[in-house]
Amino acid sequence: MAMFSLNSDLLKNLFGARKCDLRSFHAVQQQEQAVDSIERGTMLVPIEKIVGTVGRYNDFDCEFRPKRQGDNPRLQGIIQAMQAGKSMPPISLYQIKDEFFVLDGHHRLLAAKEVGRDEIHACILELLPSADTLENRLYREKVDFRDQAGLSATIELTELDQFVHLEQQIRIHQAFLERQQKGQQVSYQQAAGDWYQTIYRPLVTLIKNSGLIRNFSGRTVDDLYLYISEHQWTEKRVRKYGIGIDKLIPRDMEAFREKMAEYKQQQYPEMKQSITVFVLINVEGKHEQRIMDRLFGLDEVQELHSVHGSIDLIVKVVLQRDLLSSDAEVISQFTHSMIRPIRGIKSTQTLIPGLSRVKE
Repeated sequence: MAMFSLNSDLLKNLFGARKCDLRSFHAVQQQEQAVDSIERGTMLVPIEKIVGTVGRYNDFDCEFRPKRQGDNPRLQGIIQAMQAGKSMPPISLYQIKDEFFVLDGHHRLLAAKEVGRDEIHACILELLPSADTLENRLYREKVDFRDQAGLSATIELTELDQFVHLEQQIRIHQAFLERQQKGQQVSYQQAAGDWYQTIYRPLVTLIKNSGLIRNFSGRTVDDLYLYISEHQWTEKRVRKYGIGIDKLIPRDMEAFREKMAEYKQQQYPEMKQSITVFVLINVEGKHEQRIMDRLFGLDEVQELHSVHGSIDLIVKVVLQRDLLSSDAEVISQFTHSMIRPIRGIKSTQTLIPGLSRVKE
């Protein structure tokens, strides 16, 4: 049988390009019951978040190209102007939650896409959703918090009525700044901006660098920020495990701020700790060499010794854990997933050293 291939352009000519339509602003507005409006001013908007148009969604495909083919001198003129570096007036967008819809400026948007831009300047009117859903209530809470704090970034929490804890942190920080400045008045928004830069962002960076979020499905980094900060600075709970976190994140919010001011962002300490554990292993004699090869190939294994006596192998393992986990949890997971499944291993026993003294 003869084999052949068709390139994408030929396939489009034979069968027609895949069609897709923009979202209807009015349909989304009706669904979300988005009526109350707020002027957001002019800002850069990611083009990928512009998903529809007001009243003309049937005139364009999903790339905002006109469905009617033909020469478009106006579009070509805008493209040439952009390529020449000339500034363009901002387009006009409606915003509903995290999606944007074009009111005016379809040609400028398409031209920006054609020249490879990822963002475009836009004047934004946001319509706030009022449909009584959990998603919308969360959205209103995060927008209200962001606007009252005067922040440009949005903090993403996944449970209702939690922003009050962040507001309390800002109020505490506001009082601290006023004491530091000998009674000079500090506005809530000024305190919020300083809190965001010197407290929130450093802790969020630590959490992101730790990879801790992988253990919390369905949660956000901001959820973990709230959990850790409340436990450390508000509730001041005594931990049964994860004690190492107290060395990295002091029990006082302002002490944490002072500590993190000593670092550049690229030098922030990691929310991780090393664990040294010795694993004593009994094996079937005929498999001993193969098992030793498998074990020594594991990155975590630092030393491997074959011994005579009631134990066949002694393995020194160094593991990394985040500061919220327990040693036992990490050791158990490693032993059961990486060591016990090896064929020929009959039993294992783990020993965690207490006080150690090591010669170089």
